Amino acid sequence: MPQVNNLKAKLKGFFDLSEYLIPQAEAEQSIREGVSFRGMNIMILIVAIFIASLGLNTDSTAVIIGAMLISPLMGPIIGLGLAVGIHDFELMKRSFRNLAAAALFSIATAALYFLISPVNENHSELLARTSPTIYDVLIGFFGGTAGILAIGSKNKGNVIPGVAIATALMPPLCTVGYGLATWQPTYFLGALYLFFINSVFIAVATFVGVKLMKWQIKPQSNPVRAIKVRRIVYCIAILTMLPAVWLTYRMFVENNFQQNCDRFIAAEMQWPDTQVLNHTATLNSGVRQLTVALIGAPMPQDSLLAALDAKLPEYHLQGLRLRIIQGSGVQDVDMGKLTDSMLGNIYAMTQQNAERQQQRIDSLQRCLSAVEEADSIGSVIAPEVRVLFPQVKRLAVTHAVICTVEGAAKPDTSNIVLVSYSAPMTKAETAKFRKYLGARLRSDSLRIVEL
Repeated sequence: MPQVNNLKAKLKGFFDLSEYLIPQAEAEQSIREGVSFRGMNIMILIVAIFIASLGLNTDSTAVIIGAMLISPLMGPIIGLGLAVGIHDFELMKRSFRNLAAAALFSIATAALYFLISPVNENHSELLARTSPTIYDVLIGFFGGTAGILAIGSKNKGNVIPGVAIATALMPPLCTVGYGLATWQPTYFLGALYLFFINSVFIAVATFVGVKLMKWQIKPQSNPVRAIKVRRIVYCIAILTMLPAVWLTYRMFVENNFQQNCDRFIAAEMQWPDTQVLNHTATLNSGVRQLTVALIGAPMPQDSLLAALDAKLPEYHLQGLRLRIIQGSGVQDVDMGKLTDSMLGNIYAMTQQNAERQQQRIDSLQRCLSAVEEADSIGSVIAPEVRVLFPQVKRLAVTHAVICTVEGAAKPDTSNIVLVSYSAPMTKAETAKFRKYLGARLRSDSLRIVEL
């Protein structure tokens, strides 16, 4: 037992904050000053909103980070958490009013900017802030925890700027303004929800941090009202988190579906003369569809779909609508979405097709040369035959495939020599004539037919 107590004491010493904290009154004063939104704070907020909007408009991460560092939005949110923690309900009202005013100023400024901005493309930094997940909840909570601990500690370091960047309060408000200016509810609601998540969980984390640092509650506070407020805070936190949990679940389902489609294509769509040019997997309202564009030698559509459909259950893709585009249908593919890798594959496939076509051309040319040689061999050997075998009056050489009508014997390829004689040949002369023809035609399969 003494060893266990020793270990507990050491662990407690690691997490003891008493030596590192500034007096509560000093930390409170810093937070209360940040809650106020008057004069210079409002001007700085408007400037920060313009900077963040410019960063989103030009898709510049550095500019967006700079706007986060300038923004004074964290003040009222931390003030809310502090007010709940120390039962200061007047501070709570003031913080809430100032946060609402700051949010409205920010949205109005961003909407004004995007109304007059000549460039209104929805860049990636903008899109990334319209689909909050449980990860955003955790970022807000842990960011707020780090923020309140830094405010209450003697050595703040770079924690406060880091929290401002991590929790990202400015970009969602700019995106809300963008959605309002362009009448796009998806951007407006998604970004507003993200800002609400960050605000709620930074405030909740501040409340937890106040309790960890054991700050004293306000004298003469109303305990009954404090319990009621805490319950409301817990309910708001849970209700705020539920949609994020659902969105996270949907994200996992979609990612799993995409991975299964990628595995299916990598394993089942590998052919020597055909290659996958592009593929798109969509999951809408429970309906799953995979569209694949092929390039190369066309394949029978029905048999291809039947073979691939049979493989879908192995990749947990039962009920998937599989659409294959090949041949003339490839023009339906958005060529602007092709990556450098896809273009490289197209080039390699084109080179392979060109090489195969050249090989076929060479093979056909050899066959044509052989046919031409067979057609002309009769006229080539005629002068020799007239000297060696004067009895031969006329001859014709042809190439024939002889099939057996009865039985399963394979067809036999043979040279047929049609001959007419001015006088009969002896057996010895006929044998000599056959030997000569075999040598000249370079074939042992030879038939002489007398006309």
